[in-house]
Amino acid sequence: MTSPALTRQASLALSLACAGTFLSFLDATVTNLAVPLVAVDFDVSLTTVSWVATAYVIPFAALLAPAGPMADAVGRARLFLIGVAVFTVSSLLITFAPTLSVLLGARALQGLAAALLVPASLGLVLAEIPAERRRAAIGMWSAAGALAAATGPALGGVLVEAVGWRALFCLNLPVGIWVLIAGRRLLAGESRTGRAPDLAGGLLLALCVGSAVYGLTQAPGHGWSSAYVLSAAGVTVLAGAATVLRALRHQRPALRLDLFRSRPFAVASAVSLAYGTALFTTMLLGVLFMTDAWNYSALEAGLAMTPAALVTAVVGIGTGRLPVALTPRTMVAAGSALVAAPTAALALLIDTEPHFWTLWLPAGTVMGFGVGMATVGISSAAALSAPPQHFAAATGMVLAARQVGGGLGIAATAVIIAETAGAGAEPYAAVYWFATAAGVAAALGGLALRVTAPHPPTPPVTTDHAAATTRTLEGDHR
Repeated sequence: MTSPALTRQASLALSLACAGTFLSFLDATVTNLAVPLVAVDFDVSLTTVSWVATAYVIPFAALLAPAGPMADAVGRARLFLIGVAVFTVSSLLITFAPTLSVLLGARALQGLAAALLVPASLGLVLAEIPAERRRAAIGMWSAAGALAAATGPALGGVLVEAVGWRALFCLNLPVGIWVLIAGRRLLAGESRTGRAPDLAGGLLLALCVGSAVYGLTQAPGHGWSSAYVLSAAGVTVLAGAATVLRALRHQRPALRLDLFRSRPFAVASAVSLAYGTALFTTMLLGVLFMTDAWNYSALEAGLAMTPAALVTAVVGIGTGRLPVALTPRTMVAAGSALVAAPTAALALLIDTEPHFWTLWLPAGTVMGFGVGMATVGISSAAALSAPPQHFAAATGMVLAARQVGGGLGIAATAVIIAETAGAGAEPYAAVYWFATAAGVAAALGGLALRVTAPHPPTPPVTTDHAAATTRTLEGDHR
């Protein structure tokens, strides 16, 4: 294969991977705009309608971990395209869902699809991009999600005003169709191990996370000591223990506990959990606060969320192209601190009188810087804390930790709003304090990150074969 062909293949892989990430983040941002409208349309409470977000997050979080090894087993490009296909079909199902139950089922299917495509997409990039260009590629991959977050609120607001909330999920269709058509070229000559991971372990993990979220959302209506909450807590503990035991005994576990022997990976996972809690909480809370306390329309709320997302996209792209490489430790610690500071300011200063120019815009701009830096930093830490042959698995698990944190954060948002006494902005201020605590935890964890590029293992064979194997693992040998 010639060098130009290599360049075209790498460019195609990066473009398609960025498009897949764009799909999943676009869906997340427009879904937040739909949540208040879905509650009205189906006449349900905030704790109930919060499942529109969590029904997506739970399978996404649980199956991200086994999806990494699965990508290595069946082929990264193949699994990526399967994920995009299921994601596109489920988006169409949501558009025409006649009941809330059907909508939630389609959202869960969409979360499963996202779990397949996201780690496979980054694994695809890292396999095709030369080592010296991986930092910039990770920045572009992360920035694609930020770009979706930038365009999603404004475009989604226009669609809601003109057509209705169901039109939001049609945004995924043209991107998904293009990826499926263009991505077939990546299938030729793709290597795969043929060893499937433990999907039962992934289902147990989904049960663990789902029961924890269910218990949280039932507490406001039934009480913390009710049978609903206590039963959910029991299922959470049992499912979590079963997940760990199965991971210890299975040859290809869904939850790769061996990766936690690496201190950088363990710290990156913990940071990702805290960061996900802060990120998902603020993404949903912003829309809820502006449409409720400030009486903004969906279009106004979408436009108000856009500046922060634009800053996130610019920072995400720029971070990967800086002449001096920032370490994951610097990006995560500084980025998380820049998320925590504006959420603390909002917790202190928000009230029912709109202050877009003097409060919301400055806070959102600073938060955009923080989200852009932290997202790239965590993605980099995930990739650099594992050897190249485990890129997909490590990335999937760190992203899974972020989604678990996000699911818990969304559930906590609904609970805090329901449980906080007072009217107006007080319940929302309480949630912003919660997000601040999560951001501070992520920043402190970021200070503990010590990540360096791993050296691929050298097999006990001849020098020539070892060198060839090393080049293969590094992605420089095709």
